[in-house]
Order: sequence, then C-alpha cells, then structure tokens
Amino acid sequence: MGFPSTETLERVYGEDAGRAGERLKGLAERYEERFGAGDPEFFSAPGRTEIIGNHTDHNGGKILAASITMDSIGAAARTDDGIVTIWSEGYPEAIVVDTAAIDKIPHGGGSTTLVAGMLEAAARRGYRIGGFNAVASSEVIPSAGVSSSASFEMLVCEIVNHLYNDDAIEVADYARIGQYAENVWWDKASGLMDQMACAAGGTILLDFSDGVKYEKVDFGFDELGHDLVIVNTGKGHADLSEEYSSVPNEMHAVAAELGVTNLCETTEDAVLAHVAELRQKCGDRAVLRALHYFEECARVEAAEEAISAGEKDRVLDVITASGRSSWEWLQNAVVPGMPEEQPIPMALALTQLYLRRIGSGVCRLHGGGFAGVIMCVVPKAKTAGYVNYISGYFGRENVYLTNIRQTGATCLS
Repeated sequence: MGFPSTETLERVYGEDAGRAGERLKGLAERYEERFGAGDPEFFSAPGRTEIIGNHTDHNGGKILAASITMDSIGAAARTDDGIVTIWSEGYPEAIVVDTAAIDKIPHGGGSTTLVAGMLEAAARRGYRIGGFNAVASSEVIPSAGVSSSASFEMLVCEIVNHLYNDDAIEVADYARIGQYAENVWWDKASGLMDQMACAAGGTILLDFSDGVKYEKVDFGFDELGHDLVIVNTGKGHADLSEEYSSVPNEMHAVAAELGVTNLCETTEDAVLAHVAELRQKCGDRAVLRALHYFEECARVEAAEEAISAGEKDRVLDVITASGRSSWEWLQNAVVPGMPEEQPIPMALALTQLYLRRIGSGVCRLHGGGFAGVIMCVVPKAKTAGYVNYISGYFGRENVYLTNIRQTGATCLS
C-alpha cells in the first residue's frame, strides 16, 4: 500500500513519470480533503486509440486497438459500510452508490448510473463488491472518441478487483462489466472494444466472433518514426447516443434479414446476393454499413499480416483505407440532419491538405464518430509543424500528442 514507487511510475509512464508523480500527489491531497487522513491505494486506467476496425466489435468483428498515454487516475480505500463514494475532479457532486441498494438507483445516463451498473454486473458474474472511498482525475478527453467513459469504467473495475477480489478478475470480464453498465443501465448499444483496449494495455488484436479473444501484437507508431496526434474538433458526442446506436442497430437489422444475430455469422457474399431485398427492408445506409463491416474486418486481417511479415509501414495505408470507409460507407462522419455542422470532415480535410504538402502521414476519423476527434499519424520530424498548423484552426488546447502505452488498467501502489 502507499504511494507508488519511482520504479512503478517509470514502468507505467516512462519519461512522463515525474509529471505522473505530481498528479498523484495532488490526488492524495484531494483524498485527504474529502475523506481525512488515510492510506489509499493508487490506480490508473488509460484511454484508447482505435487503429483499424471502426464499429465492428458489436457484430462479432475484428479490431486493432491500443491503449494510449492519456489516463484516468484514482486513489481509493475500502470502507466497512458498503457505500461507494467517488469524488471526480471537475464534478460538483460525488458519485454515491449503496451496494446493498443498487436496485433503488434509476437507470439512465451519468456516472452514478455507470458505477451502479458495474457493481451489479460484477456481482452477477460472481465477484465480490463492497464500499470504498475514492477520488479520481482524468486526462482522457471527454465525449471525444478516446473512451473517457471506458477509461473511468476500467478504473472502477481495477479498484473493485484489487480491493475486493485479490486481482482475480480477468481483462475480458472488465470489458463485460463495463459493457453491461452501458447497455443495460445507460441504454447505450456499445460493444466491448473500448473497455478491452483500456483494460489490456499495449496494441491488441481483438476478435469478437466467439466471445472476447485478444492477443497482444508488436506494433507501435514510435518504431515507424511517427507520432500519434489526436485533434479534438470541439464538438463532443455525449448527446449523440441515438446516432451512435443506429450503427449496430442497422447492422443487426441486416443480419436478422439474413437469418442470423450478428454479421460475423454470415458473409459479404450473402449480403451482395440479397442487396435488392435488404435495401427495401433495411434501407441503403444499413446495407452500406454491413458492407463496411466485412471490408473493415478484412483490413484488420491485412494489418495483422503486415505486422507479422515485419512490414509494419503497410499498416499506415490500411489506416487510410479504413478511415475512408468510415466516412463514405459507415457514414459516421456527419450527424444526419445537421449539414451545417461538420467538424469531423473539416478536421480531416484540413489535415489531408497538410499531409499532401509534406508528402507523408495518414489521418482518419477516430472512435464512435459523428463528432469528437480525428487521429493523425505524422512523421516525427513534421509533428511540430502539424501541431502548429492544426492548432490554428482548432486551438492548441484541443491538440494532443500521445503514444501507445504498454500498461492497461493497473494498481500503482
């Protein structure tokens, strides 16, 4: 127990260990302010980047994803009263959940709902739950496609796992617990990718065709001489649950017409053989989204082959193709009915102009889409120039230079 060691901070944060230590010291002070003197333990859960595999997880597809250096941190200690109390930086009220009266909490949006849903899911899966006091802080951009909610969920899972389950909860169950909270308690039709990428750490290949399977792969942008830059367009997707949910719902509608539950249970050829009927019953957009699913899974496989063959630079070309498909086939770059607001296409267009001028780099829509962020993978020698360029349009405070982090959700103490 106690404050994290220098060795632990260096292992998790690398060159940023010093700044991480200062953040954790500030967290310890806030813990004492809220709960008095104590000996809390410290936790961290990263955000995530989706490299290839946009909107495939909810239909049993494949994804190449990674955790990033932006993270949520927490300080927590057990209590004997069964009450979970979490003060999160930037929020005026505490999250309070009585583990003996979870059923009294109404379903809906918000952090209290997520925590209640996760506690219920953990208990349903046979894990122990109990009370704890915690303070939390996050650098993960909210409502912007790098999974601030999943990062927070995985932070809570790590606290429950360490304080009550002797670190025995598996990463896949972390993801299922977070998904249950979002699906059942928040009425958000999310998949498992966000939670898995935040929980596992490093770059991972995810396959959802038969449960949740993942394997770590040896890939990073650093080794290609590139940096990962996240640009927040200034328009969050917190109020776009209907648009977000329409993607899996329409894919499932196509699958249902073909006699299956998920698209992973059928084929692209089956869709093509029934295009006329599917267009009539499900609509053109649903068919295009189904075709995107199959092509996107094939792109993940192509990236995996390139990595295995030691031709990792080929992954950059696949990222470009993936982003183009999200924009044109999946159609999650623009909110339907709001043609006057197109922050994602604007950011992509401006970035493409810059990358064309320097003759290298790739960019794509990032995350759930409709609003939020884009990602740009740019040669290190050109990073500063791109950051200055895009900051002129979206503000320096909305441009984030990050990296792939090898450690997922973890107890730092």
